[in-house]
Amino acid sequence: MGRLIVVSNRVPLPDKRGNIPAGGLAVAVHAALQDKGGIWFGWSGKSVGANEPGPVSTRENGKISYVLTDLSKKDMDEYYSGFANRVLWPIFHCRLDLAEYARREKDGYFRVNRMFADRLLPLLEPDDTIWVHDYHLIPLAEELRRRGVKNKIGFFLHIPWPPADILFAMPIYDQILRGLSAYDLVGFQTDHDLDNYISCLIREGEGGRAADDAASPSSASLTAYGRDFRAATFAIGIETEDFARLAANSRRTQTVRDMRASMGDRALIIGVDRLDYSKGIPERINAFERFLQDYPDRQGKVTLLQVAPSSRSDVPEYRQMQKQVESLAGHVNGTLGQIDWTPVRYVNRSVGRQSLAGLYREARVGLVTPLRDGMNLVAKEYVAAQNPDDPGVLVLSRFAGAAQELKGAVLCNPHDSEQTAQAIERALSMSPEERRERWRGMMDHLLAHDVQAWCRDYLRALDA
Repeated sequence: MGRLIVVSNRVPLPDKRGNIPAGGLAVAVHAALQDKGGIWFGWSGKSVGANEPGPVSTRENGKISYVLTDLSKKDMDEYYSGFANRVLWPIFHCRLDLAEYARREKDGYFRVNRMFADRLLPLLEPDDTIWVHDYHLIPLAEELRRRGVKNKIGFFLHIPWPPADILFAMPIYDQILRGLSAYDLVGFQTDHDLDNYISCLIREGEGGRAADDAASPSSASLTAYGRDFRAATFAIGIETEDFARLAANSRRTQTVRDMRASMGDRALIIGVDRLDYSKGIPERINAFERFLQDYPDRQGKVTLLQVAPSSRSDVPEYRQMQKQVESLAGHVNGTLGQIDWTPVRYVNRSVGRQSLAGLYREARVGLVTPLRDGMNLVAKEYVAAQNPDDPGVLVLSRFAGAAQELKGAVLCNPHDSEQTAQAIERALSMSPEERRERWRGMMDHLLAHDVQAWCRDYLRALDA
């Protein structure tokens, strides 16, 4: 049996004692690598400035070799900050208004993918299985095929795949669309993403489902650009049991003790997101203000805790968004707040994993309202963290991939502040019996479809 070769933009390295980083994806992929033996290849996170990157560095940990490459500042500006995060990210999240295409940055994106292929090629053995992750590296399989690689190569897209009319607005969309056909198995988060991808192939006139395809909504045998390959849905999960255990043991953490002391009898609503325009944080704060206005009896009795650490602060849109969120939170607090009550608590930094699990468990409502999201693991973590005897209620955007799985959530349209306000009120008013029934169904699903099952199912499908 051959090795597993995992390729991602960044590599989650173990610490000096060999402990792997917390988080479901890193844990699951590390487990698969330890089982089969192999390599995790990607960017080191370091820049060599104006110089050309030197040779790759290798770090061994058990049966895993971590192979890292540096990038130049030009590479980082064009490949990562440029095309990946200022073109692909907004377009795949249906934000054409925020996409800024520049030919130079496109060239940098493909140049770095060629460099990844060149540096990965000498490491490969004929029976290795290669698993490539996310939008940064869509062209990688095509580059490897050009270099004669015939190994099985799989790809998993962690973000949504857009409808054809959105994708086709991007210059060189055809190169991105064609790039996925070089893989043997393309994995998407949801059936909607898979359907969007197949629709793009059909609209482009370059292929679609094979003649003998079973026409399942969750998997497809495809023929496109002269290649036969497969695409399927693999909804990523979390470490359900571990996270539930972490939340149950979190009451002794200082963060949770401080929160409980400061809240008194007030109900806590929690939102946790990276500071990103796809997460709908401004719309969420506006909806919370609408909720307080429409249900004045709730004023003074409920608090929204919004945790939103900064991300990609080198991109102007993200710096502008941080100012917007701060302004909105200040507006609500200044307009509706009281001497002894702050309606919105905004935390612009990361919170430790155990403290976060405890805050989820304390919250009567988990407010997860992205404008568009491939999956959204916060929704799953909130469910896993709940007290089975007295669970909170998940209010979830219908535009998150998790909405297709978590049937016990109260769904809302994050663009509609009135509907979201009504969903918050419904969650706060829900009877204990209904809360337990809704939670139990979601928790059972998460236990059966955790991140280890996701990893195992994908690799089995790739190996089939």
